[in-house]
Amino acid sequence: MLPLHLQPESHIPLYVQLRDQLRSLVHTGELRTGDRIPASRELAAQLGVHRTTVANAYAELESEGLIQGHVGRGTYICGSPIRQFSPPPRTNGNGGATRWESLFADERAEDGISRLMPDIPADAIGFVTARPPEEFFPVEEFRKCANTVLKESARKVLQLGSSDGYEPLKRVMIDFFRGEGLTVRDDELLITDGCQQAIDLVCKAFLRPGDSVALENPAYPGALAIFSGARVRTLAVGVETDSKRNGYVGLDLNALESVLTQNRVKFIFVTPDFHNPTGTALPVAARRRLLEIAAHYQVPIIEDAIYSRLRLRGTAEPSLKSLDRHGNVIQIDSFSKIAFPGVRVGWCIGPKSAIERLRLIKQSTDLHTDQLSQATLAEFVKRGYLAKHIAKIKKSYRARLEAVEEALRKFMPEETTWTRPDGGMSVWVTLPPGFDAGELLIHARERGVLYVPGRHFYFQNPQPNTLRLGFASVDEARIMRGAETLGEILRTELRKRRRGARSEWQSRVALV
Repeated sequence: MLPLHLQPESHIPLYVQLRDQLRSLVHTGELRTGDRIPASRELAAQLGVHRTTVANAYAELESEGLIQGHVGRGTYICGSPIRQFSPPPRTNGNGGATRWESLFADERAEDGISRLMPDIPADAIGFVTARPPEEFFPVEEFRKCANTVLKESARKVLQLGSSDGYEPLKRVMIDFFRGEGLTVRDDELLITDGCQQAIDLVCKAFLRPGDSVALENPAYPGALAIFSGARVRTLAVGVETDSKRNGYVGLDLNALESVLTQNRVKFIFVTPDFHNPTGTALPVAARRRLLEIAAHYQVPIIEDAIYSRLRLRGTAEPSLKSLDRHGNVIQIDSFSKIAFPGVRVGWCIGPKSAIERLRLIKQSTDLHTDQLSQATLAEFVKRGYLAKHIAKIKKSYRARLEAVEEALRKFMPEETTWTRPDGGMSVWVTLPPGFDAGELLIHARERGVLYVPGRHFYFQNPQPNTLRLGFASVDEARIMRGAETLGEILRTELRKRRRGARSEWQSRVALV
């Protein structure tokens, strides 16, 4: 028997424990390439767990290339594409090939970001991503802008440029911000390769290993990956998803204040508008209190505003940056959610001294953001295409959000709850107590429906019965079919549990 020991009392889902333990047995050499492992039914019986627990663990290991199942023959170890600790091959008896795995600078167990960007089969209903659908891209308008740039400014944009950004883009963006009520000077704006680089630059500029950052839990996995790679300590602050508790949804400000009281915190990282993954948005009173707390404890804020322009209902709230009177906020943003995710252009807005430091770090990182992309986007914004595109996609996203809400009301069991966002790209669902969204995913995947289990967003105290439904890339008809399928799966599992509980009760009565 394999040396596997699962802990039912742990907050870590059973299938995750099993997956990690099997992976460890391969990495330590206890399981080798070609070894046969028990069938899912057999191992489930040995461990005293449901077969789907083992099946889900096997499915993830197979997707990693660690194991492979053969019909009629069984499941076998394929080796570890990530870290295989076998001796390096020798060449001519004099030295050998470099074992690159031994040189890795960190020990990241899995790539959380790649799990949010999988290849979705054409016939599947994929609630996985929170990004614009390709069919919405204004390709012809973008092509016109690129052609204009190549005709009029090709030599300039194909040469090296300024680290702080292409000047025409900075000018049109400053005008764009002014139209939204935010005054920004040239030396307060830095163009970046999207929000992901902006977070990385902040990390390199201001954080050292061991420094602490307070951020929402659950959180955007891309930020978690950067902080983890920099060996920054992340302090969890819960997110209120039900306004009944504190009168609002979003970052739990009481919990934040407690974290700041008990720890030396370098930054607060927050997404006040349609937080990923929960979709919650802080009301203006909570935003003002957040700024007061930050000023009192003298802890600056990194405001991720990437979803702020995707308000689909109600009145827009002022950004933290626009409310900031003390110069305590750096705002990061990007074209990724409002236009083209593949054109890696974003920006930072902050105090002059902070932006200058970020510019120097960027200069040593990549010199500057791609100038052809910057110039094309400058033309795109200047011609009014961006404003028209945002208005168009908001109309479509609103219809899709309303379809999600109608479908969840119609098909989900009563014990299921979900957030009611007024914008963004995702809805956060909480399944009935006792359910594991990861284990449920194996049934959903078999029926052609995909989503992201909530555990991928938590870095502390994961809630296994949560999941994120990204709605922006799914049309209304497929939203209804996907939600109906999920509802059917949930109801089936609930009936099985109730029958099992009833049988156990009858058995106890018979013994009495």
